[in-house]
Amino acid sequence: MNFKEIQELIRMVSKSDLTVFKLKDKDFELTIKTNKNGAPVVQHSIAPVISPVQAAYPTPVIQAVAASPTAKIENGDSPTNKNYLEIKSPMVGTFYRAPGPDKPPLIKVGDQIDLGSKVCIIEAMKLFNEIESEIKGTIVKVMVEDSTPVEYDQVLFLVEP
Repeated sequence: MNFKEIQELIRMVSKSDLTVFKLKDKDFELTIKTNKNGAPVVQHSIAPVISPVQAAYPTPVIQAVAASPTAKIENGDSPTNKNYLEIKSPMVGTFYRAPGPDKPPLIKVGDQIDLGSKVCIIEAMKLFNEIESEIKGTIVKVMVEDSTPVEYDQVLFLVEP
């Protein structure tokens, strides 16, 4: 990772609501923490932190869990009597609903999704990662605005099984 890439990461973290950002890549580890004022504090080290197998085959994972009963759904409806599943972000990056600015969204509210359906794209380190669903159901709510930063494990979509 070069100096300009580190500067760009610091700039992105300081503009976001993140308080801690960790990056591990082969022998390089970078941690960016923000203080009370949002100013970044950077720590780094060089140490083996990832196995060659993990580096060769990175696989993003989307977890499906029951939504909290206090979550808000469209039009202010409460899902207290519904058991919605969540599709969460497997990484830190920028969330995109469509594969390009002139392309339609991959999915919309009301769409049926199956296992392996492409639901969004997350850009991380100038790489565009297509995120696939590991659950089956109907999209009830898109929880993130297009072209906005997302954190690891942040809820992206609510799905009715």
